[in-house]
Order: sequence, then C-alpha cells, then structure tokens
Amino acid sequence: MVRIQSNRLALRRITLDDVPDFFELDSNPDVHRYLGNNPVRSLEQSQNMVEDVLRQYDANDFGRLAIILKATNQMVGWAGIKYEEKVREEFAYFDLGYRLKQQFWRKGIATEAAILSLKYGFAIRNLKKICAAAHEDNIGSNKILSNIGMSSEGHFFFENTKCNWYELSKERWEEQQLD
Repeated sequence: MVRIQSNRLALRRITLDDVPDFFELDSNPDVHRYLGNNPVRSLEQSQNMVEDVLRQYDANDFGRLAIILKATNQMVGWAGIKYEEKVREEFAYFDLGYRLKQQFWRKGIATEAAILSLKYGFAIRNLKKICAAAHEDNIGSNKILSNIGMSSEGHFFFENTKCNWYELSKERWEEQQLD
C-alpha cells in the first residue's frame, strides 16, 4: 500500500470509500473553474472517477493519491503522478496533478503534496521526466508548478483552452535536492 508522508500530510491510495470526498471536491463549481466548468452532479459520477483511478492502479501500479491531513485524518483532496494519454494528443507522459477542497486552498497543501509526488515519482518509481499542465489563467496552479522547480516549456491547447506546459527531469530534480 503506497503511503507517502510529510509531517503534516499522508498520501495514500484512493479507495471506493473516498467517493463522498470526491463528490464534495468535484461538485464545487469554484474547484472546476479552470477544469472546464463542469462540476459533478451525482455520487455516481464521483464513483466513476474513483473507479478510473483504480483502473490506473491496475494498469500502471500507480496513479493519483488521496491527500490526508494527518492531524484530523481528513481527506482534503488528491495529488500524484499518473500516466496520461489523452491531454496531449501528440504524446503520452507522466502527469503531476493535484486538486483540493476549497477550504484547504492557500495553505501550502497543494505545494507540499506536489513535492511529495515528485519525490515518489523520481526517487521511488525512477521516472525520468514528469510533466504538468495548468490553465493559463490559473495563477495559483501555475505558481505552484514554478515554485516546485518545474520549467515552463510553452503552451498547448486542450479542448480549446490555452494551457501552460511544464516539465522536470529526474536529473534536474536531483540537482535541486542538493540546494
């Protein structure tokens, strides 16, 4: 069972028991502002999302992870690396992502979870490169990706939306760990 920890957070595999938390997260229109403005409307949709993550575990032995606030044992969102084949039509890649319930925004949790995810991807899974994308207007997410050492590598369009593209190699990540 994957469990990655910091003093404040634990990242663990998502389970079907997380469906209500996924619904709380993804039914909020503010959470979906930069994700196509299409919040979920039913627990069934959230269950489908969780089942998709479980299929990723089966196919790749890893995927997004639940972010648990250790002080309260509360799921506050998800983060992690997944193998992405749909966003960039021209190639597949290992994607860093994160999403938090709104009441946990601006507390450094997404940054901390992203750093833990990079460590897992590079140090444990031995990935050579991790990529990420963010809606060009999502200032918070773009700032997080820059702050954790990812390099801006241009733009692309996904579903008619301009997105910023980020990359980080294992070699560069290792160099940053020495600072």
